[in-house]
Amino acid sequence: MAETAAALRTVAHNVRAARTRAGLSLDELGRRAQVSKGALVALEKAQGNPNLATLVRLADTLGISVSALMQGPSEGRVRVVDADAVAPLWTGERGSEARLVLTTSGPAPVEVWRWRLEPDEEYPSHPHQAQVVETVSVVAGRMTLVVDGTEHTLEAGQTATFDGDTPHTYRGAGTRSCHLIMTVHLPPGPASIT
Repeated sequence: MAETAAALRTVAHNVRAARTRAGLSLDELGRRAQVSKGALVALEKAQGNPNLATLVRLADTLGISVSALMQGPSEGRVRVVDADAVAPLWTGERGSEARLVLTTSGPAPVEVWRWRLEPDEEYPSHPHQAQVVETVSVVAGRMTLVVDGTEHTLEAGQTATFDGDTPHTYRGAGTRSCHLIMTVHLPPGPASIT
């Protein structure tokens, strides 16, 4: 419970700082990100429980990574993250989950995600901002990647990449869990908030 409260305080601080830096009012950020003003007020007061879709829309609108909204100050030159120590940002009804493990620093940051997709469970993602590129590498199992309405089956050992500014969906396929690593390559711009 204390970890969740601390994480929410970090997100609140980072959203407020990024919004202020961008010169956006709560109303304008809400309009652009399609998030209600009430939800933004609660979020900036470290209240509520924002879901992954809300965090993605806010990050895209603010031109930063999702993890830039969630991470505190850098702790050194090398960052080692145990994926199990990171809370899932999305969980499905059948046990699927997505964990944002980390985001690299630099002018064009990369988010690193670990996903588990259960058979026939899916996560539909709205289009990201222009120049976002996603790469999906299946480690075990099978998945269906749907990009702009076209389905692509990926097996263990296969990797696909696509422009993230179009509708896309990840769906578990086969009879067992699919494990994958997803990277989201963000366009150059501000990557961290401190």
